[in-house]
Amino acid sequence: MKKILVILAHPDEDSFSGSVAERYLAGAKFAGHEVELIKLGELKFDPILYKGYKEIQELEPDLKLAQKKIKWADHLVWIFPNWWGSFPAILKGFIDRVMLPGFAFKYKKNSLLPEQFLKNKSARIIVVMDSPIFIYNFYLCSAGVKIIKKGVLKFCGISPVKTTKITRLFKKTNKQKEKILQKIEKMGKRGK
Repeated sequence: MKKILVILAHPDEDSFSGSVAERYLAGAKFAGHEVELIKLGELKFDPILYKGYKEIQELEPDLKLAQKKIKWADHLVWIFPNWWGSFPAILKGFIDRVMLPGFAFKYKKNSLLPEQFLKNKSARIIVVMDSPIFIYNFYLCSAGVKIIKKGVLKFCGISPVKTTKITRLFKKTNKQKEKILQKIEKMGKRGK
């Protein structure tokens, strides 16, 4: 059994992204995995990293707890909508404030690669969008997924990172949406 952390990066949990998180968690719990959930829309924190890495910015209690949960987890599930080809600002602020040097990585002298502190963890990225897959993949170059997958997770040592893209949501019937949610629930059962 795995320790799974689901990070819901839609500020409104009453969204399809919220339903995806609920169904993933339901499947994971049913299979006996230990689960935790972080709803970014409920956290109290300043999303701005004012001085970059020049000065230490005190972490709010919600961010300290988020770091503990990330360290605890074997598998991280990042769920977010595609907004303007990327992801909601709250997710960028969360990453900027939580995935810090000394916690997630450390720069090494005379090396292009950092020391990675989040090894031995896997991840799944689930992005929800109205865009057709070819627009997201080719015109937008899967920007949001690439940033999270390569620029954040793999940079910090998390691997493998799998992706699920739920596209053309606005065209889906309720029956089609339910089929998607059933697949997500099965994914949760498998801890993938």
